[in-house]
Amino acid sequence: MPPLLKGVFYLLALSLLAHPVGQALPRRWFSGDRWPWAPAPFEKEGRFWRKLGVHRWKDKVPDMSRLLGDMVKKQLAPDGKTDYALLVQETCVAECVHFCLGLLSLGAFALCRSGWMVCIVAVYILLGNLPFQIIQRYNRPRLLRLMRKARKAK
Repeated sequence: MPPLLKGVFYLLALSLLAHPVGQALPRRWFSGDRWPWAPAPFEKEGRFWRKLGVHRWKDKVPDMSRLLGDMVKKQLAPDGKTDYALLVQETCVAECVHFCLGLLSLGAFALCRSGWMVCIVAVYILLGNLPFQIIQRYNRPRLLRLMRKARKAK
């Protein structure tokens, strides 16, 4: 089998496994106010990402929760009954899955033999995971603020 095809099959297998693995992860492992999910000081509660323009393009990338019915929808309820804690947790899970996908995708480098195939894999890793991790980092502080506000209102 040609190296490119091996790399494509490897990345395809990872992509297909990511959803069921992400759904199976125990949610108790994820808390938006604990490391590594808590906003880092440099993020300035999401303002860092806003300055980079994330708010302009974040809704233009694919969202698997719109396609797969077993995923938590990543939107606020219009009736004001949003479960912010659940959404915060789901941003942590999504960030974790995309981080792990990025790391595991590095294995495709071992399957590729030429420079241009390595470039394709590198672009896939960056464009297929990094923007989604950034979106989670951008959204989480806002959701945490809304969650705290909703708890105070009770």
